[in-house]
Formats: sequence, structure tokens, C-alpha cells
Amino acid sequence: MGHDHDHADHDHDHDHSGHGPVPTPGHSPDHAHSHSHSHGFGHSHSHAPANTGDWRYLVGLTVNLLFVIIEFGAGWFAQSTALMADAGHNLSDVLGLALAGGAAWLARRAAGSRRTYGFRKATVLAALANAILLLFACGLIAFEAFRRFNEPAPVDSGVIMVVAGIGFVINLGTALLFMKDQHTDLNVRGAYLHMMADAGVSLGVVIAGAAILFTGWSLIDPIVSLIIVAVIVIGTWGLLVDSVDLALDAAPRGVKVEAIRDAFLALPGVTAIHDLHVWGLSTTETALTAHLVHDRTDGDALLAEAQSLARQKFSIRHTTLQLESGAALDCADC
Repeated sequence: MGHDHDHADHDHDHDHSGHGPVPTPGHSPDHAHSHSHSHGFGHSHSHAPANTGDWRYLVGLTVNLLFVIIEFGAGWFAQSTALMADAGHNLSDVLGLALAGGAAWLARRAAGSRRTYGFRKATVLAALANAILLLFACGLIAFEAFRRFNEPAPVDSGVIMVVAGIGFVINLGTALLFMKDQHTDLNVRGAYLHMMADAGVSLGVVIAGAAILFTGWSLIDPIVSLIIVAVIVIGTWGLLVDSVDLALDAAPRGVKVEAIRDAFLALPGVTAIHDLHVWGLSTTETALTAHLVHDRTDGDALLAEAQSLARQKFSIRHTTLQLESGAALDCADC
């Protein structure tokens, strides 16, 4: 007896339970199971769009793009490589916001017959691109800082402090727009880190400008720049690791697969579990598939208990569970 099932994008919550797959319009085959014994099959998922707030990306993108143009022009006028470098870093943040906003929009597009998961994974790819952009920007800043050690250049401290101060206010304000959801959405976290990093750079430039103004020591500028780079790299490394893991369909941070396995095995009547997979559908949604071997006669009740366990204890609403009344032929260890 074989079953084909898949996940598709819906705007509502629904659960299926029973002894066979419930046909759902728009579902296409994903993986099949053929065993010589009875099965119970359940599929449960919730796809309410995350409140990603596209307006935040649009506001941040517009304001920061205008500031990049102004800052680069001011740096050219004042012959300040520090301001022009900061403008370049701001430009990387503009690109990062564009990626994050575009991914948030794509994530809400409906699934199709080919992309049965829709475009949710775009949020993961955007988070990964944001982390790479941040590290690339840090490399450029560090390169410029080391060059300054060898080639100190006089700068207009007054212009630097004023323009960088304005940049600090703009970037900090933009970062605050994303602060609320940074711990629940990796893509939002990327945008938040981008803007906080840029605010830190701008503040560092203000401090460096003030110190140079009072001391006349131009090497303060590259020293402060390297300190800022170190802070940004430390903060970005976690984002890079998490986004790479999600891109490789690893279990999201905070989701303990062994704890899920133990919880399922603790359900009354469950004797074994195999083919347990947990991965991130997007930066906010987690999916789970598993085969539960059991000796109960009330398969529907067991299915409901397992789905409820995944939702309530592990906050996983997108579950595909298959019940098996005996050891599976394709699982030698069951």
C-alpha cells in the first residue's frame, strides 16, 4: 500500500487525519512510501503569512538610498575617504534591505504545481546574502583602515561629524523598525543587524572625527574603523551560521531533534520512530515529517496526539506523520 503526499501553501490552518492521504487541490507528489502493512497518515500545517511588514523595508530602503547619495557627495566635497567609505557601507545595507524586502514579498506568493512550497526559502537565501554582504563590507572597511595606517590623510573633521551624525540617526531609526521581530525571523534579524552595524559605523566616524578635531591625530580614524569591524563580524557570524544551516535544511536553532524523537516515543503505544526530519521552510516556519511505529488500535487518536504535541511543545505546525502498525520494510533498524 503506497501513499503520496506533499506540502502546499495555504492561507488557513487545517488538519487531516485518517488511514490514507486526503486529496488536496494543488498538491503534487513529493515522496512515496510502500509497505506491506497498514498505515495511518496525517498532514497538518498552518501558513498564515508572517507579519514581515514590507513597509519597513520600503521606508528603510528609500531613506538610506537618499542618504548614501548625500553622504558620498559630502565625502567628495570634503575630500574625506572615511565618508565615502561609509557611504559604500551604507550602500551594502541598501542592497541588504532590498534583498530582505524582496524575499518577504516572495514568501507570500502562492505555491504552484512546480514550486509546491512557494517562495518561502527566499527568506533564507536573503538572510544568507545579507550575512555575506556584511562580511564583505567589513573586509572593505578593514582594507581601507590598513591603507590609512600607511597613508594618513588630513580630513575635514567638521563635515565628517555632521554627516556621520545624521547617518547615525537615520540608521538607528531604521534598525529600530526591525528590532521587534529580530528574534523570530532570521531575515528581519539580518536587516536589523545591517542597520545597527551601519549605525555603529556612523557613530564611530563621529567619534573619530571629534578625536581628530581635538588631537590632530589622523590615525584615530583607522583604529576606530577596525574596532567597529570586529564588533560587526562577531555579531554577523551567528547570522551566517544560522542562514547556512537553514539553506542546507538543517533543524532551526532552538529546535532539538532528539527531544522531539523522545517526545514522540513517549506517546502511549509508540514503539519506534524512523525517517524523522525537521527543517526550516522559511526563516519563521518549521516543518516535520516522521514515521511512527505503534501497536494501538485507535490510529486517529494517536495521530491527533502527535500533531498536538508537535504544535504545543515544539511550535511546529507543518507536520506530516505516517503511522505504521509494524516494522517498515525499508527501515532495517525499526
